[in-house]
Amino acid sequence: MSSAGADAIVPPTATAQRPRRRVPFWDNARYVCIVLVVLGHAVQRLIYDSDIALAFYLALYAFHMPAFAIISGYFSKSGSPTRVQMARIITDIIVPYVVFELLWTLTKWLVEGQANPNITKPSWTLWFLLALGIFRLVLPYLALLRWPLLWTVIISIGVGYLPNVDSTFSLSRTLGLLPFFTLGWWLRDRDVVGRLRLLDHRPWWSRVVAVALLGAAGFTAWFWLDVWERIDLRHWLFYEDSYADLGGEQWWAGGVRFAVMIVAVILSAAFFTLIPRGTYWWTPFGQYTMYVFLLHSFVLYPFRESGVLRDLDPTWLWLPLVVVASVLLALVLATRPVRRVFRPLIEPRPTWLFSDPSLASREGHRNDPTGSRRPR
Repeated sequence: MSSAGADAIVPPTATAQRPRRRVPFWDNARYVCIVLVVLGHAVQRLIYDSDIALAFYLALYAFHMPAFAIISGYFSKSGSPTRVQMARIITDIIVPYVVFELLWTLTKWLVEGQANPNITKPSWTLWFLLALGIFRLVLPYLALLRWPLLWTVIISIGVGYLPNVDSTFSLSRTLGLLPFFTLGWWLRDRDVVGRLRLLDHRPWWSRVVAVALLGAAGFTAWFWLDVWERIDLRHWLFYEDSYADLGGEQWWAGGVRFAVMIVAVILSAAFFTLIPRGTYWWTPFGQYTMYVFLLHSFVLYPFRESGVLRDLDPTWLWLPLVVVASVLLALVLATRPVRRVFRPLIEPRPTWLFSDPSLASREGHRNDPTGSRRPR
């Protein structure tokens, strides 16, 4: 999300000249999160023909976007935005959103022969760009409240009762995921990670518990698959549709969303527990998650529309192959050659748009909308 020096931990006595130290855990977490996003979209074509693939998909969607929202919130500032921060909402979110909506319109016209341009309805993955922008805009107001987490949970649950709040400007999904973003900010604001030394000390039993929790989620998704299909759990995990559209017209339907949110927090905690703390060759790729997020859908689009990934059997062969291909795709899209080609689209610097061109052409650190601060 916002940049701020959130990727680094600087002792209070550090001088302004001392270089900031990156914390590799957060880059690792970002990269693994984006791999899971790619994996979820790739596996989607398999779920119609394979129970194992569907169970895997449900377990994955139970936490991977909430975890991504938590990371984004952790690196967000709740103070009054500066002129530079306001400009970045335009350069890092609004401009790329408009550009990629136009690209999707062109792509659909070329492939399908028709297109219905509608900038209010985000195409595929673009909803998250709008969500990030809205998160950043409302956070300073949420931070003024006494119980910001509680209020966002109430908002998330309550919005499901309002069928008129839909996917226009991704509002329903944004409000549905708002508690996770706020939770990430709250953890940073209260210095929970630092005070509990969660990045310094990780006992062996915590990893065992984390593996057990994630394994239990997978087993539960598979063992009661008929139940999850009957209640359409897959769409509950999107945080997008109203309860009425999901067949939950009862007054207690909000309790289902609350239960889904609790599960997401528990599984996200297990996920973060298993993230490596050290620096690896792939760690720097965590600084470029937005490249992977915005570009991978164009790579998967032909497979999605052609049905190539349908009727693939046996699952024990194709599911691992899709997993490996997703990891490789996430790696390729974060490499320097790809970034060099697509940087004008993903990290535009439209100096012509501002009365003060320096707001769009700042040298030095660049910032990923999900929060990574990195050298240019």
